[in-house]
Amino acid sequence: MSLIVQKYGGTSVGTVERIQAVAARVEQARAAGHQLVVVVSAMSGETDRLLNLARALNNPPPARELDALLSTGEQVTIGLLAMALEARGVPAVSFTGAQIPIVTDSAFNKARILEIDGTRVSAALAAGRVVVVAGFQGVDAGGSITTLGRGGSDTTAVALAAALKADECQIYTDVDGVYTTDPRIVPEARRLERITYEEMLEMASLGAKVLQIRSVEFASKYQVTLRVLSSFGDGPGTLITTEENIMEAALISGVTLNRDEAKITFLGLPDRPGVASTILGPVADANIEVDMIVQNSGADGSADFTFTVHRNEYDKALTICQATNGEMQARAVQGDKRIVKVSIVGVGMRSHAGIASRMFRVLAAEGVNIQMISTSEIKISVVIDEKYGELAVRILHSEFGLARDE
Repeated sequence: MSLIVQKYGGTSVGTVERIQAVAARVEQARAAGHQLVVVVSAMSGETDRLLNLARALNNPPPARELDALLSTGEQVTIGLLAMALEARGVPAVSFTGAQIPIVTDSAFNKARILEIDGTRVSAALAAGRVVVVAGFQGVDAGGSITTLGRGGSDTTAVALAAALKADECQIYTDVDGVYTTDPRIVPEARRLERITYEEMLEMASLGAKVLQIRSVEFASKYQVTLRVLSSFGDGPGTLITTEENIMEAALISGVTLNRDEAKITFLGLPDRPGVASTILGPVADANIEVDMIVQNSGADGSADFTFTVHRNEYDKALTICQATNGEMQARAVQGDKRIVKVSIVGVGMRSHAGIASRMFRVLAAEGVNIQMISTSEIKISVVIDEKYGELAVRILHSEFGLARDE
């Protein structure tokens, strides 16, 4: 008998009919002889509805009270799913994060899991029950309800799978796996049968929305086998595992497009030590994450310094940089929100030369100018004008032969 943790997102449990469909799927897996722990999100749209209610009363809402409010969305879903299972004759019990307990730190709205006591869950499983768990939430040492941030239900599922030493963690979504790129951009995109943790981490951080980054980090750290499946159909999905479990690594596994980029440039800076820290220090103090960084030194003793931030943080970051420039004395501070980041990802890059030159060559042939470049062992990212974003994805997807076989 294998132990499986399944996670269903908001669209998968968005209506009574869909909750009944999830119950049917769980019943089928149990009939096949598996022990089941089922993690669920709030019904689609519920978290936003609760957040809007909070903001109507107090904006911004107190963080602790907001977590107490938002956690109720998942509590509704676990109760409904447990009822649906019982109606099918499947013994079930629901647990909130605090009831398990899933112990977190006290960083309300973005708490991190510290430990999970699997005793109650294991006892319920041993008694023949399906265990239904509220995702996205936990409890701190003082007994206060905490939430893990958007996408936190994925993290709950993977953390439970690690704590319970589950055989597999299955993430059910509205897509049937991880694709070589967004099928809305490239209809010929192919579903990947397997992908490594490293590749999935890169793709998630670069714009792929299939899995939440923290959940993949957790899975990689604790070697939890992940599988992405569709709630609305059958199929093998995509297995996310170690590189050793993939017989032959693809040269390139995927192409991603991130539209949430903006860049800020200091032109004509004095080229002296400490420039980067003087610029980025105030940005970091404002809790703004910086992504790509490029510094160029000129023959005249000046330097240009460019970095990217999330587009939602652009206005705040630009205001900070303009204030900082009084000390820096750059010739100008410029910003641009009309950019995107396009990336290619693949563990096969480690053993193949010339990937970057191929990427740059095909982009140049289509008149796509590269503004910034960032690389790692298994990825190459470029910043380009947003109007070329989808074109770049299509030509790179074609260049590296990622389309499905017709």
